[in-house]
Amino acid sequence: MKKIDIFNHIWPDAYFKKVQEVAPHMKDMGRRVKSVPMITDLDERFRVMDLFDDYHQVLSLSSPPMEVMGGPQDAYDLARIGNDSMAELVQKYPDRFPGFVASLPMNNPKAFIDEAKRSVNELGAFGVQIYTNCAGRPMDDPEFFELYALMAEMDKPIWVHPTRLPTFADYQGEEFSQYEIWWTLGWPYETAVFMSRLVFSKIFDMHPDIKIITHHGGGLIPLLEGRVGPGWDQLGSRTSRVDYKKLLKELKHRPIDYFRMFYADTALFGARAGTECALDFFGVDHFLFASDSPFDPEKGPMYIRETIKIIDNLEVSEADREKIYIRNAEKLFGVTLGS
Repeated sequence: MKKIDIFNHIWPDAYFKKVQEVAPHMKDMGRRVKSVPMITDLDERFRVMDLFDDYHQVLSLSSPPMEVMGGPQDAYDLARIGNDSMAELVQKYPDRFPGFVASLPMNNPKAFIDEAKRSVNELGAFGVQIYTNCAGRPMDDPEFFELYALMAEMDKPIWVHPTRLPTFADYQGEEFSQYEIWWTLGWPYETAVFMSRLVFSKIFDMHPDIKIITHHGGGLIPLLEGRVGPGWDQLGSRTSRVDYKKLLKELKHRPIDYFRMFYADTALFGARAGTECALDFFGVDHFLFASDSPFDPEKGPMYIRETIKIIDNLEVSEADREKIYIRNAEKLFGVTLGS
């Protein structure tokens, strides 16, 4: 069965060089990238991909977000270089890379709209990638509403990658998060917060058909179904300073119904129970194969291998398995990706 990995990461050579130029201060990031050859080395990427039958990748740039690496112009330059480079790889290796996801300079309002249009209309991007916050700003800031409207109008999906830096401390009074909690627990929380803010900002009421793909199985949301469901059915019962009960009445659906409108991927690092939980919450039509390669202990193959193993053993029909591997992606992207 053909497998389309819709969320894995790369830094093309030209992009990597530009990052080193504009963000020499991000030493931990540089250390991380240098320790994972597949992120920059195409030969190593091909070697890993060849370990799996009929396996293909939709490319996206790796974090950190451009807006934390440089100012508005630097971020714009990074976006153009990254998107051009990925488009070139897709053109050169179509059998390996059927498409790519454009990245945007979200600290540059005019540029992120222009780059989204250019990437989709001229470069052929399947959609765009954003992060769960913009250098600490919430993604339900009205400044970003134009992007949601644009992507809904173009009928192209938005990939959402979590982000949080070590400077987001675990407790007040501390300078840094300890034990990499900012990543292990912070990123799933970030995803849940992003989704919640969009739900209560009425993005889905404004754009009922908007397509938003959340990385890592929708973060904490599937696990917290009871709190998201019956819990938020009581929105406003715990708060006096804001009339959330009025907001609850204004929403066209129950809060939990909006959360099921998101899409999620299988990039859960080989967690079988987590995969089953996300599938149960979002449903098979909103669940897509992704690995998050190459950020595993083996520097590339492990998350692909373990994720495929889990999907192949899910108690679903072969037709539903095919939806997860390829058909949902075809429907979302509006393309035919093969048999």
